[in-house]
Amino acid sequence: MNLRFLVTVFAAVCLVVNPTQAADQPQWGAAWSRNMVSAEHGLPESFDPATGRNIKWTAKIGTETHSTPVVAGGRVYIGTNNGEPRDPKHEGDRGVLMCFDERDGKFLWQLVVPKRSEDPYFDWPKTGIASPATVEGDRVYVVNNRGEVICLDAHGMSNGNDGPFRDEGAHMTSPDGSGPPRKPQAGLDIQPETLRPPADGKVLTPGPLDADVIWIFDLVSGAGIWPHDGAHSSVLVHGDFLYLNTGTGVDNTHKRIRATNAPSLVVLDKLTGRLLARDDEHIAPAIFHAAWSAPSLGVVNGRTMIFHAGANGVLYAFEPLASRPPPGVVMKLEKIFQFDTDPRAPKENVHSFNQNKLEGPSIMHGMPVFLDRRIFLAGGGDLWWGKNEAWLKCVDATGAGDITGKAEVWSYPMTPHTMSTPAVSDGLVYVSDTGRNVHCVDARTGSALWTHECRGLFWASPMVADGKVFIGSRRGDFWVFAAGREKKILGSLELGSPVTATAVAANGVLYVATMKQLFAIAAGK
Repeated sequence: MNLRFLVTVFAAVCLVVNPTQAADQPQWGAAWSRNMVSAEHGLPESFDPATGRNIKWTAKIGTETHSTPVVAGGRVYIGTNNGEPRDPKHEGDRGVLMCFDERDGKFLWQLVVPKRSEDPYFDWPKTGIASPATVEGDRVYVVNNRGEVICLDAHGMSNGNDGPFRDEGAHMTSPDGSGPPRKPQAGLDIQPETLRPPADGKVLTPGPLDADVIWIFDLVSGAGIWPHDGAHSSVLVHGDFLYLNTGTGVDNTHKRIRATNAPSLVVLDKLTGRLLARDDEHIAPAIFHAAWSAPSLGVVNGRTMIFHAGANGVLYAFEPLASRPPPGVVMKLEKIFQFDTDPRAPKENVHSFNQNKLEGPSIMHGMPVFLDRRIFLAGGGDLWWGKNEAWLKCVDATGAGDITGKAEVWSYPMTPHTMSTPAVSDGLVYVSDTGRNVHCVDARTGSALWTHECRGLFWASPMVADGKVFIGSRRGDFWVFAAGREKKILGSLELGSPVTATAVAANGVLYVATMKQLFAIAAGK
C-alpha cells in the first residue's frame, strides 16, 4: 500500500468524520458527510433586524427563496427568483443565483435563467433556483430551474468571458413561446423544451452584473430525465467528478412516470460537464414524486462510498468513479449495498396511492448524513401527495448487498412528514418535521430526549454550531436552542417572511435567509 493512498484515505476520513472547521461553508452540509454541523464559535443567540442588533448586513433577494446560502472565497451565493429584479433587462419570472460580497453584502453578479413555459410542473412558477450552489476554488456548480447543471466562474464577468461557453446572452434570453406557463392538462403529452434563440433575433447582451458560464449540461436532453416542480440538487464534488441527484419525477398528473429509464443519480466531469456515469437501479418507475435528495460520501473501513437516498424509498451505496471512461461511454455505477427504508410499503403501482394519507411509499427529501460508519436519514410519506408518516433512521453502513432488515440500528417516529436533513453532534441527533416540531434524539439508541412544538412547520433543517441549534420555519419564526440532552430555548423571533433555507455559519457569521432577505448575523454588529 503506497504512501499517497494512505494520505488520501486519511484526509477523506478527516473530512467526513469531523464537522466543518471554522472557515468557509462551500456547500450544503459539512464536508462530504452532509452533516448540518459547524465548528464556528462566537455566534449570537439572538439578533434583531428591526434595530440592527447583531446584524452585520442585510441583502434583498427575490420573493421566493428555497436555496440554502453557501459561503466561499469571500462571496455568498444563494438561489432565488426574479421577484426583486437587480437588472432591468431581466424581466418577468426567472430563476436567479445571486452572488454577494461576504464582507458587506454588496451585490456582485447573478445568473439569470428563463423559466420553462411548456408546462408549469416542469418549472413551478416563482420557485426560482432552489438548488444550493457548491463552490470549489473559483468554480461554482449549481443545478438551475431548467434542470441544467451549470459551472460558473466565481468572479462573474468582472474578469471577462472565460469560456469555453460563450453564449451567455442567448442562454439568458427567453426562447420562442415564452411567457406565462400553459394551463396544466392532465396527461398532456408534451416534451420539455430546450433553450433556443427568439424568432425576432433579439438576444440579451451580458453585462458586468451577469454570470460567466464555463459549461452547461442539460439533464433533460443529456440524461433523459423528466423535470418536476423545481429542481433541488446539491452537487457533491469528489476528485474530478460531480455527483448529483437528477430531479426526475412524475408528470403533471402526479400519477405517471414518463421517463421510465431516467437516472436518479449521475456523475459528471467537473472540468467539462460530460456525463460519465449513472445509476443502473431502475428507480424511476417507483418514484412517487421526484428525486430531491442530494448524495453524500463516507469512508467505511477504508472504503469510500457514495450514498444516495433514492426517490423510491431505498438507500443506496455506490463505488465512486476511479477514472474517466472513454469518450462516448457512460458507465454504470457499481452498487455496494441497498437498504429499503420502508419494506412494508407498496413497490408496484405506487401512484395508485396518490393522496392516500394512510398508506403508500416513502420518500426522502433531505440528505443521508454519514458519521462513524452510520447513516442518519429522515423520510416517510410525501408532504403533498403521500401518507401521514415520518421517521428518522440510523443505518449501519458496514454491510454489502441487500441489507434491508439487517442494518437498521434504530427508527424514531415523527409526524406527519419531514423534509429535514439531520444534524448529528456530540452523540445527539437534531431533526425537524412538518408537525412544527424540533426533535433531539440519542444518536446511539434512538431514544427521544426532547421535542419542542414551534409555531410554524419546518422545511428547513436544523444547524448546530457554537453549542446552539438554529432553525427557521415556514411561518417566519426563527428559533435558537441550546445544544444538549435537556431542552433549553435560548431565543425566538419573528422574521416576517417564511424560511425554507437552512441556516449557515461561516467565518464567524451566521447566515439566515427568508423568502425575501438574506441576513448576515455577527455578535456585536
